[in-house]
Amino acid sequence: MNKSTIFVGIDISKDTFDVYDSEQGHFQFNNDVIGFKLFRKQLTSAHWCVMEATGCYHQQLAITLFEKDFRVSVINPLIIKRFMQMKLSRVKTDKSDAKMICSYGEEQALDLWSPEPDYIVECKTLQGVVRLYLKQRTALKNTLHAMSTSKRGKGKLIRSIKRQLKCLDKEIRLLETEIENLIQTHEQTLFTRLNTIPGVGKKTSMLLIVSTNGFRDFESSRQLSSYFGLAPNERSSGSSIRGKSRISKMGDPLVRNHLFLCSFTACIHNPQCKALFDRIVGKGKSKKLALIAVCNKLIKQAYGISKSGLDYDKNYVGRLS
Repeated sequence: MNKSTIFVGIDISKDTFDVYDSEQGHFQFNNDVIGFKLFRKQLTSAHWCVMEATGCYHQQLAITLFEKDFRVSVINPLIIKRFMQMKLSRVKTDKSDAKMICSYGEEQALDLWSPEPDYIVECKTLQGVVRLYLKQRTALKNTLHAMSTSKRGKGKLIRSIKRQLKCLDKEIRLLETEIENLIQTHEQTLFTRLNTIPGVGKKTSMLLIVSTNGFRDFESSRQLSSYFGLAPNERSSGSSIRGKSRISKMGDPLVRNHLFLCSFTACIHNPQCKALFDRIVGKGKSKKLALIAVCNKLIKQAYGISKSGLDYDKNYVGRLS
């Protein structure tokens, strides 16, 4: 790292963002256009801005700094949390967080951030609304089932819930169609190739493309498995601690659930996945463990196809398998 680089740690909340400059100290600005402008006046080409990914609050500031040609890094909040724990930090304020983020930038290797394409951002927004509708639909279905079982629901109430379910189904279909249209417009080739993988359907293909920015944000399928929370975590120490290996479940649960459902079909129709499943079960391992391994196989195949530009080939025995 160039010694002339001046790191700036930024802790962002809904209304304000705290800044810790390694040379000038602490400042606070409003999280709006005026605050961005005042903050930029303090920056030079030597500054490197480091911030956490805080939902939607960090995006506009990061985009503004990127467009003005400042160096920006956006870090996973869990990484910053672990860094603070390593430093035995006991103070938890916006000011102290900004200072710790600055320290992280000074001590760790950073990747430069660049904004996602507009269509990916739009797809993520649409998917967020779809997820909300899915939760509402599940809640309504559970309520309807409880009423039907207990026979407490009256005709008007049940009809009202059914109308709401019908409306939600319609809106979900409309939004999913819009997501598919966006992906067909911008990632048609990749979308078509992913759908050649036996077991991977349209919805899973769309989730994978949107979640990974067309697989451009990852350098290996192992990173993808970790990102989706499907990588096994082994817990052992010495001769006395032998914890059972489990997946981390730290990633997007919707993508993970879709992949798990895909694994049932892949075990039947995807030759490489079927061979893997049979081999693991043949060793006496549980079927659930084998299905998780199939999920990782599907991720590896999807990643390989995205990078090679080839369709799925059931006879391929190289790196894709």
